[in-house]
Amino acid sequence: MDDSLLQSLREALADDDLGGTADLLTRYAPQDVAATLERLGDPQQAVAFRLLEKGAALAVFEALDPAAQRELVEQLGEREVAQVFARLDPDDRVVLLDELPATVATSLMRSVPEDSRARTDVVLGYPKGSVGRRMTPDFVSVRPTDTLGAALERVRAGGAASETIYTIPVVEQGRRLVGVISLRSLLLPPGGDLVADHMVTPMFAYADEDAEEAARRCVERRVLAFPVLDREERLLGMLTIDDATRIVEAARDEDEARAGGAEPLRLPYLRTPVRQITRSRIVWLLVLGVSAVLTVNVLELFEATLEQRVALALFIPLLTGIGGNTGSQAATTVTRALAVGEARPRDVGRVAFKELRAGALLGSLLGVLGWAVASAFYDSGIGAVIGLTLLSVCTLSATVGGAMPLAAKAMGVDPAVFSTPFISTFCDATGLLIYFTIAQQVLGI
Repeated sequence: MDDSLLQSLREALADDDLGGTADLLTRYAPQDVAATLERLGDPQQAVAFRLLEKGAALAVFEALDPAAQRELVEQLGEREVAQVFARLDPDDRVVLLDELPATVATSLMRSVPEDSRARTDVVLGYPKGSVGRRMTPDFVSVRPTDTLGAALERVRAGGAASETIYTIPVVEQGRRLVGVISLRSLLLPPGGDLVADHMVTPMFAYADEDAEEAARRCVERRVLAFPVLDREERLLGMLTIDDATRIVEAARDEDEARAGGAEPLRLPYLRTPVRQITRSRIVWLLVLGVSAVLTVNVLELFEATLEQRVALALFIPLLTGIGGNTGSQAATTVTRALAVGEARPRDVGRVAFKELRAGALLGSLLGVLGWAVASAFYDSGIGAVIGLTLLSVCTLSATVGGAMPLAAKAMGVDPAVFSTPFISTFCDATGLLIYFTIAQQVLGI
């Protein structure tokens, strides 16, 4: 985003220079204007949006984040935004409806023409989080028996109402998908060739599939769009690359936030209210606070052991820190492998065994180093306790950290829920149990 646009808009709006503001907005692409509006304050944001031309207003509104769209609706009022809302694509309309209060959503839907409302209802009929709720029902299709010339005419006739024409589904009777053909393949070969001779086997998703998984396939395989089907293989809609990219980016932001023990912010940081920032963090802190009680209980349990060998207390931060980091590293690696399809819940045994070996190797290396340092500064007994604990803690932490995301996925829970702070707290408690148990056995206390 161009910071000069943001500064210029603020200055023009502060001077009540509406003509200059409108002229300034016409010089930038809708994506740049949308990114700038998200950072403007509430009154200025609404004023700037009102100054956009009719066509530009739709493009800018579509480029806004859903949370920013909701905020703009609240500022402008239902009547002012109804015209833009009615011209949105059905899938974009559904995303915004999910953000709005039910009363506002119902009122806005009344402003939509009946045919558009029917297409929106098709998308609304699928569960939240499914790819069916993110597909566009506005597409143009051709038949395998069409000539390329006839198919191209069909695209010309229906392409204006279609969200994408670069990947065209090929269907038989009953909307059964048999292939896809690119616009390039319609244009370049002789017009008398049949579509069947140039179509390719399609990549597709079922409407009830998880939207994130389907979107990742679309992005990773670099296709411009792919069909969405029902379980009877009938074509329902298309998932476009721009929607797939938004889904993947939103999932990435959510995973990154949860890995840090918070919920993602829906608006730019400087425009997010303090209450919303607090709300995004407090639940996680409460959960981790309750979990940390386990660590305190373990310390109380081995209080007598600490009184006999006070030196053991000096190594607690080292051991808990290494254990937590080892578990977090494993969890982060496996969560990413899940996201890109390199691992599945059924691979939990293989993943756990791989992380067990990796943890054991890490623990061996760190254990030898810990034994040498502790023996040099204290005695061989303390050195042995530190070395054996590092070996055990690293092995356990890596195994648990690697298995947790897979177990979460199998239970239908977001793997990112098992975030770094949660795993760290778990490893702290278990690591202390291992530490003091080994100390009692080795030192005879």
